Amino acid sequence: MKRVMVLAATLGTACAQYDAGNTSLPVVDLGYEIHRASSYNDTGRFYNFSNIRYAAPPVGNLRFAPPEAPAENRSTVNNGGVGRICPQAGPAWSSLSTNFLLTSLLGNPIDVPIYVPPGANSSSNARKPGPLETEDCLFLDVFVPEQVLERANSSGYGAPVLVWIYGGGYTGGSKYNNPAGLLAESGTLGSAEVIYVAMNYRLGALGWASGPSYSAEGGTSNLGLYDQRFALEWVQDNIHLFGGDKNKVTVFGESAGGGSIMHQITAYGGTKGPSPFQQAVPQSPGWAPQQSNAYQESTYRKFLNLTNSTSLADLRNLSSDAVMRANAQQVAYDAPWGGYVYGPVVDSLFVPLQPGQLLAQGRFDKSLRVMVGHNANEGAYFTPPFANTTEGIAAQLESAVANIPKSSMDYLLEELYPAVFDGSYGYTDNYTRASTIIAEGIFTCNTNYLSTGFNNKTYSYLFSVPPAFHGQDIAYTYYDGGSASSMNPYSVQNRTIAVALQEFITSFAKTGVPDAEGVRHFNMYGPDARILDLNMTGIEEIHDSNASNRCKWWQLALVS
Repeated sequence: MKRVMVLAATLGTACAQYDAGNTSLPVVDLGYEIHRASSYNDTGRFYNFSNIRYAAPPVGNLRFAPPEAPAENRSTVNNGGVGRICPQAGPAWSSLSTNFLLTSLLGNPIDVPIYVPPGANSSSNARKPGPLETEDCLFLDVFVPEQVLERANSSGYGAPVLVWIYGGGYTGGSKYNNPAGLLAESGTLGSAEVIYVAMNYRLGALGWASGPSYSAEGGTSNLGLYDQRFALEWVQDNIHLFGGDKNKVTVFGESAGGGSIMHQITAYGGTKGPSPFQQAVPQSPGWAPQQSNAYQESTYRKFLNLTNSTSLADLRNLSSDAVMRANAQQVAYDAPWGGYVYGPVVDSLFVPLQPGQLLAQGRFDKSLRVMVGHNANEGAYFTPPFANTTEGIAAQLESAVANIPKSSMDYLLEELYPAVFDGSYGYTDNYTRASTIIAEGIFTCNTNYLSTGFNNKTYSYLFSVPPAFHGQDIAYTYYDGGSASSMNPYSVQNRTIAVALQEFITSFAKTGVPDAEGVRHFNMYGPDARILDLNMTGIEEIHDSNASNRCKWWQLALVS
């Protein structure tokens, strides 16, 4: 396979090659501010315009409010030298799950961890904020090839644009990834042809607070989706200044990023006109299948208690340190195994119904082109090892899906996923039974909703390089040309698959048709549910296991 550039950049150098004193780097006038490139990559021949403000600081009265346009600041040239990420949080079960999975892969004796969430009021210490964490985090990065920027003012010219929306359970993550490999695979004759954009959006309580009292007090639900939309509209308004074409924008993202993209595709039930993008590549799109009003209200009340507040007005008057500490504490110690406390909710506005329902009803932007993917083992990371009996599975479902109706629980465990372990249902023991329920209910069925919603005219793939855990494909999406490794399952083990995946993504961004040199042709999903299987030994076409009655049931959203 071709490799148009030799890639030596690492994540650290891609994100920190700042040269504030280099006034020879190009400048782009955004109108409200003047921004100078932060760095130039000599190997890849692209500029990084880092930390561009796309919205006003979401603090004070703008805390828990939709994003607003940034104030004009043209007195100095901004070089983007100060990195920013939104306040982070992570559940306590995450490290236990990672250790359990890695231990089982190595074939060592496994001690099943006992996990009892201590509750948000635990005296345990939550994680401390990192040096880049700040509420004033609504910034984005633009990586633009040199030859694209040089033609920014050329009539009729505009490069395709890839916009990354990160994952992290809607409570963690940031815009910082190294796109050098993607830019390289987008090019011909040694020059990249795609602009890459990555945004921050608000997380945890600060981005996804909700509930009846919260809304009655003037809070806006799903703020993370509004941030993403605002950044995508920024791209529509400004990407031409960097040589990009606003009519050739492809959003892509994994896990919470992919789930966010599904919410963007179905935003407002399709009533607001075309989306601020034309194509989408959701990877392992996921979110909790329901969050009842009672659950949302309880979550909001717990956050108020953690901050010694009684109202939204109190929360807006708190210091950043106070709200960041409470957010980290609540997510760490109030999340059941597999959960993150916060995430998208049905709000009757941006999210009038669950995306699966909106896709089934035809209430979404039908003009889009979609390539979607999922992993073969999505559920393992989110499945507690003690869910190894029918009773344990039921307890896990009750913990992860608050207020699940008994009729739905019974149907799940007796009809859709019965205790039959001969392989006919896709599992051979109770643990993989539980993992299959989580994988399909939260992740993989979502890909089928997209394909059927778009009349089977999507491109769909399965990432099955062993062990094919959730998130394992990110290293392949951002492969930077290093040698393959079999020691770490979360690193690239098959260079051919990594390059093919990058070529599929970048060719789709350029032409609307995924194509990779020297591998099997990528056909549309079609009425016979064809997907492309990217596995350790090659690439082949198979039938989508999500074209099933189980996914049809999940799409009805009967767990709420």
